[in-house]
Amino acid sequence: MAEPSRPRSSQRMRPAPLLFEPAEATADPEHFFDLESIDDPRELLARSTELTLAFRAATDRSVEFQALAAAQLADPRRFDRLTPADIAERAEWTEDYAQKMIEFGRELLRGDPEASGSSPTGTTGKTGPTGTTDATDSPAEPGPH
Repeated sequence: MAEPSRPRSSQRMRPAPLLFEPAEATADPEHFFDLESIDDPRELLARSTELTLAFRAATDRSVEFQALAAAQLADPRRFDRLTPADIAERAEWTEDYAQKMIEFGRELLRGDPEASGSSPTGTTGKTGPTGTTDATDSPAEPGPH
């Protein structure tokens, strides 16, 4: 028996595939998005600036998703909730930073318009949960905290 067909509008949309550099290009440590092949300094500045802005936007968005997950995991209504220390251990953060991310995530979940677009990384220029726009005091940099 044939399965009933779903209307086209209700079909699940697939996310766009991620694009990666070819394996042979990434094996060369000097290769980075083909920037080394650009001879014109104006073009090199333009392309490297595009990449910088794209990576910043991706970082900001990723931090927001981390905050949402941290807030959900710390939700006291969950029977399996995690403590800030547990979340910090899983995400390789300090416990203080985990607490800030939980609060930031709660603001995002509440739909606080001030929270959206601001992150503890300080890259947006808006004040995030750390109360500062200075990225130097943010532990959102890679590595354990």
